[in-house]
Amino acid sequence: MTIARYRSLTAALAIALLAALLVTVTGQHSPAGADERPAGAQQLGDPDYGVCRGTNPGCYHEWGNFAPATDGYKVLLYTRTAGPRHANLGPALGSGLDPALTDANVVQKALVAMGAANGFKVDWTEDVTQLASPAQLFKYNAVIFYSTSRDTLDDAAQTSLRQYVRGGGGFVGIHNAFGTEYNWSWYEGLLGGANFYDHGANQPGTVITTNRHDTSTQNLPKTWAFTDEWYNLIPAPSRVRVLAEVDESTLANGVTGNYHHPGHGADHPVAWCQYYDGGRAWLTTLGHDTKDFATDGSFAGAAEYQKLILGGIESAMGKKPFCQAS
Repeated sequence: MTIARYRSLTAALAIALLAALLVTVTGQHSPAGADERPAGAQQLGDPDYGVCRGTNPGCYHEWGNFAPATDGYKVLLYTRTAGPRHANLGPALGSGLDPALTDANVVQKALVAMGAANGFKVDWTEDVTQLASPAQLFKYNAVIFYSTSRDTLDDAAQTSLRQYVRGGGGFVGIHNAFGTEYNWSWYEGLLGGANFYDHGANQPGTVITTNRHDTSTQNLPKTWAFTDEWYNLIPAPSRVRVLAEVDESTLANGVTGNYHHPGHGADHPVAWCQYYDGGRAWLTTLGHDTKDFATDGSFAGAAEYQKLILGGIESAMGKKPFCQAS
């Protein structure tokens, strides 16, 4: 065999092996002609994140890092935005812990009142230095990110949050917590292996309570009306216990509404829970509107939404059973 012939065969074999590898990894054949197109993205994220995660309580670390329940439950509400800011957060807050609130700080005031009515204390902050060490966070049974945005944590706070969760901490991510720390894979895993992609118009739809056994959903009806932006997610949550979905057939179609996004298709979760890297994580993409905290019945689904997040907070902090299947 000539050297030229050997090189030609070697090159052909390399091409064949590369094509076989492409099919194995992506499930797609490389394009053979201009009329062939891939069926769609197959690899939408890392399903592992290098930690123990899922619905198995064995992933939880019971290391005794929290004060006894007799000392009272406490949560830290974090609403710092480093990008778009939802109207229901009101004006940016001052530095330190528990800065002054105005009537426009609807989320903060509503969660403080919710805690007072249900036996737990809520501190609030938008000062990243309040998350600077695990010792600071271990004062709280859960940390709530409510519509934070973009790179809202510095290096110290990132490390602190991870150590807090690994030490058995509770995390609650609400609405634009999914529009936060896009480039931090551990945080994406904390959200359930999910990340914000886009959304349609704020519009009414029907929520289906797919699991009515969990603390956060046991007092909810099978279906309930609600209005939201209905976030589309890529990746979509995986290895989690889905608690509620939106019925996409109840949403408008086209650019003015929502649609079946290839990240999740018609299976569109809006609330779920998981154990993650030693801690508990309860998540919902709902929570866009200021009226979500109405108490006079004027906003459809407000009462159900408040029950949902109350149960999520209480279970994530360990006050009530967490992420139940039955």
